[in-house]
Amino acid sequence: MEHSISKEMTKIAYHALDEKKAVDITIIDIQKVSVLADYFIIASGTNKNQVQALVDNVDEKLTKAGYPARQVEGYQTANWVLLDYGDVIVHVFDAENRLFYDLERIWRDGKTLSIEELA
Repeated sequence: MEHSISKEMTKIAYHALDEKKAVDITIIDIQKVSVLADYFIIASGTNKNQVQALVDNVDEKLTKAGYPARQVEGYQTANWVLLDYGDVIVHVFDAENRLFYDLERIWRDGKTLSIEELA
């Protein structure tokens, strides 16, 4: 997939998370460190309902833009939901699991970007 498309998808997902008041949204550019995807987006919700609302909003906005999810994992328990859009992977955690799994540390070789840097 072209990088401009994955950038566009990342922006849509970021704004969908922000719109529903996600906590601590992090964008990691992993293009140089993994063939898995171009971008990881990591965010938190304060409870199960918010985590699911965040996931629903991201999925709705990306699907509407023509990018349906390839896979969604963990929606029912909502302590870590993974949305796989191919070149963009969105992780939505509850606070406890985000600290426990610490994906930012695991993917520290990637480049953390602000939404402004993505533009």
